Order: sequence, then C-alpha cells, then structure tokens
Amino acid sequence: MKPAAPALRYLALGDSYTIGEAVAASGRWPAELVQRLRSAGVAIDDPLIVATTGWTTDELAQGMEAAALAPAYDLVTLQIGVNNQYRGRTTAEYREQFTALLDRAIVLAGGHAVHVVVVSIPDWGVTRFAREQGRDRARIAAELDAYNAIARDVSLRAGAAFVDVTDISRAHPGLVADDGLHPSAAQYALWVRAIEPVVRAALR
Repeated sequence: MKPAAPALRYLALGDSYTIGEAVAASGRWPAELVQRLRSAGVAIDDPLIVATTGWTTDELAQGMEAAALAPAYDLVTLQIGVNNQYRGRTTAEYREQFTALLDRAIVLAGGHAVHVVVVSIPDWGVTRFAREQGRDRARIAAELDAYNAIARDVSLRAGAAFVDVTDISRAHPGLVADDGLHPSAAQYALWVRAIEPVVRAALR
C-alpha cells in the first residue's frame, strides 16, 4: 500500500485581517481556507500564522525574523499594507517594502513563486467605524486602490498569484465584526470563495 503523502505546509503572513481581529480563530480566513481545502480532499496542516493587528510592511518583516521560519512551505499567502495606508506612508515606500516581503515569501515557498498567493487589502473606508469617525471615505478608497495596484503589479511580475477581495469588502459593508471595522467571519467566508480556486491552482 502506498504511504499517504505528507500534509502540505501553509504559512500565512499579514496583519489584523490574516489574524482575524475580532472573530473566533475558526473564522479567520486562513483557517476557513484550510477547512475548505480539506473538504475537497487536500491534506494540509493548520496554517502557521505570522500576523499581528496593526502591523505595517516593515513590522511584518521584523515579525518574520522573530518567528524563525523553517522553509519550504507548500503555500504562502501574503496580505499586508492597510496600516501603511492608515499611517499615511508613501506608495513608494510600500512598493519597496512589499517587494522585499514578496521576495522573502517566494524563498519561504522553496523558491516557487507560483506557490505564493497575495490577497488584496480590503476597503475599511466603507465600514461603520470609518463612517462614525467621519473619515474621508473617497480618499481612503483611492489610496487603497493605489496600494493594491502596486501589490498586483509586483506580484504578477514575480510570478505569484493575486486575489482581489477589495470589491467584496465594498459590496458587503455590513459584514463586519462587533468592532465595526474588521470583517466578520461571514465576510471572510466570501473572501475564501475567491481565494480557494487560486490556491488550488497554485498547489497543482
């Protein structure tokens, strides 16, 4: 009898969206993604999540150093940048630091860019939090569009996949957690419906 193949190793890099701020651990989108993959017959470990609420690109880089990661991972997802935008960082800095993070993600994926999936930044400007705080929602949208355009460009040039969940966040502004800012588990489930087929293709 042929022995079963070892379970795939999955590393999820990011910030509050990846760690699932204000939702249960099972409602985090990397956890939901793993459950859907397992339901489809994919043997995959629980995600190793390196993410903290509030992290910018440079803080994620520091967190990766502290995590003492052990490649190679069969799947690496990367979603980062909302806090750069929130703190008013420049797009030039974002491009430089995001590119460095993506390069590291590819190394962690054993040098296989096709095993890296980048997920876009959702639009927090549509949330109840932004509305109640009187934030300039049009400016937030425009800045996040610029960040996401950079992430898409850098990712596709490197050979990694890119998944847009920004439109989902804009289409479902009411699907937020109790804090009124972060997505609810229901919104994350919608993200996973967009992410899963891209991940399945990356794992082939």
